[in-house]
Amino acid sequence: MMNLLLSTRIDLGGMGLNIADYFIVVFFVGLVLFTVIIVLIGITLYFFDRRQPASPVLRNYPLLGRMRYFLEQIGPELRQYWFDSDREARPFSRADYQHVVKSAKYKQDIIGFGSTKDYEKPGYYIRNAMLPKLISELKIDDEAVVETKRYVIKNEPIFTRREEVFEDHLSQAFLLDDEDAIVIGPNTRRPFVVKGQIGMSAMSYGSLGKNAITALSEGIAMAEGSWMNSGEGGLSPYHLVGGTDIIFQIGPGLFGVRDSEGNFDWEELKRKNEIPEIKAYELKFGQGAKVRGGHVDGEKVTPEIAEIRRVEPYKTIDSPNRFRDFPDLPSAFEMMEKIREVTGKPVGMKVVVGSPDEADLLARTMKETGKGPDFITVDGGEGGTGASFQELADSVGLPIYSALPLMNRALKKHGVRDRVKIIASGRLFSPDRIAIALAMGADLINIARGFMIAVGCIQTLKCHTNECPVGVATTDPNLEKALVIDEKKYRVANYLITLREGLFRIAAAAGHDSPVQFTEKDVYFKDEKGLVYSLEELYQ
Repeated sequence: MMNLLLSTRIDLGGMGLNIADYFIVVFFVGLVLFTVIIVLIGITLYFFDRRQPASPVLRNYPLLGRMRYFLEQIGPELRQYWFDSDREARPFSRADYQHVVKSAKYKQDIIGFGSTKDYEKPGYYIRNAMLPKLISELKIDDEAVVETKRYVIKNEPIFTRREEVFEDHLSQAFLLDDEDAIVIGPNTRRPFVVKGQIGMSAMSYGSLGKNAITALSEGIAMAEGSWMNSGEGGLSPYHLVGGTDIIFQIGPGLFGVRDSEGNFDWEELKRKNEIPEIKAYELKFGQGAKVRGGHVDGEKVTPEIAEIRRVEPYKTIDSPNRFRDFPDLPSAFEMMEKIREVTGKPVGMKVVVGSPDEADLLARTMKETGKGPDFITVDGGEGGTGASFQELADSVGLPIYSALPLMNRALKKHGVRDRVKIIASGRLFSPDRIAIALAMGADLINIARGFMIAVGCIQTLKCHTNECPVGVATTDPNLEKALVIDEKKYRVANYLITLREGLFRIAAAAGHDSPVQFTEKDVYFKDEKGLVYSLEELYQ
C-alpha cells in the first residue's frame, strides 16, 4: 500500500509528480511563505522600534530589546519557581507557602532532617519548659471531632503530577476547653463565646470571588469554633453559606448599612442584626497594608456586589480614610455604644498602631470616658490587602510584633485591659508565630492570606487586577470556575485544625495545658550578638 501511494502520480500542468514529491513542494512553498512573513514582520517591527518615542532601549536595539521586556514579564515566575531560595521571597517565602499548602492539602506539618531557619539572625524564640506537659494533660475539648478529607501521596513520578488519593479523615477539632472559652463582650446582652482562637480576617466579597468566600465559609464552619470577618464590603450570601459565626465589619464607606445617600442606615443595621450568624460588629479605623479607605476597581463591582454594598455597578469604589460622622475617639465610642444598644452584641474596632502615643491615647480615652470597644483588632503593617499603594504598604504602620505589645501595655497602664479582648493580625500564618503573638498580649488571631493560600492562591500578586489565575481574588466567572468549592473547603478546615493542633503542641512544650496561658515570660528575643531578652525586659 505504501509503495502504491508513493508511486501514485499527480499531473500538475504537465508535470508528473508522485505524492511524496508533491508534499515536498508544498512544504517548501509553505516554508518560504512563512519565512517571508517573519522577515516582513521583523522589518516592520525594526523600523517601528527605531522611530517610537517611548523606549530608548528599543530605539537603540530594535527587535533585540524586545527580549528584555519578555524576560522582565516572566521574571516573577522564574524567581518564584527556579531562582529564589526557600526562605527568600516576599510576602511569603516558598517555605512559608509550602507550610500552609501541606497543612491544608495533606493535613501534615512534619519535616525531616532539620530546620532551614537562619539562627544567626535576630528573632523571637519560645521558651521551652524543662518538664513539658503530656498530651493527656492538655485542656482540649475532646468531644469536638471533625470529619474532613485530605490527600495522601501514593507515588511521585518525575515527569507527571504526583499520584494522590483523596480520602476521608477523622480528627479532633482542637478547640479550647469550656473553662478556657474566650468571651467577647461579657456585659452585652448577647456575648460572643469563642472556643477556637484563630479566625478569618476581614475579606470582602468583591476582593475575593464567590467561590473563594463560599469555600472559606464552609471550611471554617466544618472546623467548628471559629469565625469569619465579613470585610468592609458588606455581608454577602456566600459568607453565610456554611453557617459559621460572623463578625460584621463596618468601614468608613458604610457598605451594607448605608442608605442611598451614603448615610448610616439604622433600620438596615437592625435587619442585618436578625441574621443569627452575626455575632459581633467591628468598626474599621485602619488596615495594616493601607491606612486609608478601601479600594475596589470598577471591573470587580458586579451588579450583585453593588447591591450588597449599595453602590453603582462597575464603578471604582474608594472608601473615605475615616468615618465622617466621628472625627475623634469620644464620638467614635458614642457610636459604638449606640450600635451595642441597638444590636445587643459586642462592638469592636480595627486599628493600626503607629506609635506608643496612639496606643496610649486610645487606652486613656477608654478610661476617661468609661466607654469603648469590646475588642480591639490590631493589624500589623505587614498585613495583606486586595489593593493598596506601595508607600502605604511598605512604610506606614508598625508591624504586629511591635504594635501588639504597645497596645497591650497601654491598656494595662490605664487599667482597662480586662474590658477588652485583643485580636492580632499580620502574617500570623503558623502556630509558632501565633504563639508569639498570644504571648505579646493577643487573645485571638485573625488570618487572611493563609486562608487564601489554603483555597488555592499561588501568589501572582494580581489581587487588584481581577485577573487572579486560580479564581481566588477575582469576580470574573471564567476565572472563578477554577476554584472547586467541594474540594477547597476541606483544605480550609484542615489548615485551621492543623494550626490549632500546632498551637496546643507549642503550649505543651512551654509547660502550659492551654494556649490561653501564654504570657510575656514565654518568649525571648535573641539579638545579632546572641544575647537574649525576655519580652518583659524589652518593654520595660
